[in-house]
Amino acid sequence: MTSTTEPGESGDSTDERRAAVIGELDNVGRDSSTVAVMFHSAIAAKQGLGATDMKAIDLLQRHGPLTAKELGERSGLAPASVTGLVDRLERRGYLRRVPHPTDKRRILIELCEQPVDTELVPLFEDWAREVHSHYEDFSTEELETVIRFLRGSTARQRALAARLDAE
Repeated sequence: MTSTTEPGESGDSTDERRAAVIGELDNVGRDSSTVAVMFHSAIAAKQGLGATDMKAIDLLQRHGPLTAKELGERSGLAPASVTGLVDRLERRGYLRRVPHPTDKRRILIELCEQPVDTELVPLFEDWAREVHSHYEDFSTEELETVIRFLRGSTARQRALAARLDAE
């Protein structure tokens, strides 16, 4: 008879295995986080940027033009930090401030595609090829589980960052 113990249920060997898997997941997650920070820092340094600059560019690539407030909310940066970041990236030619199309009192921050496409995108092409190759090691259902895990982890980390910022 095989065990069908689910998360939260008891079973001595299942509890031990689950604890071991969670411990390994904690370690692998920390390794992944460290490597991600180091990778993005190295890519940013090649362009004379900081990792925060790169993540702001990424947010604008994925979400399109944002107000400074929206960029702050999505990045977790304080308003003064967003202003400094936008000023710095605007001077470097990576983004520009443009009037909001429907509310002339607001300003949008949008990417300047040329430097992003010619200077930054090529730096990520090897990684994109490698990770897409790795996807082939998993079934569609497994990838859906990974997506669910990452979405939940990201939401919890974002909420914690907001709480830390509010303190």
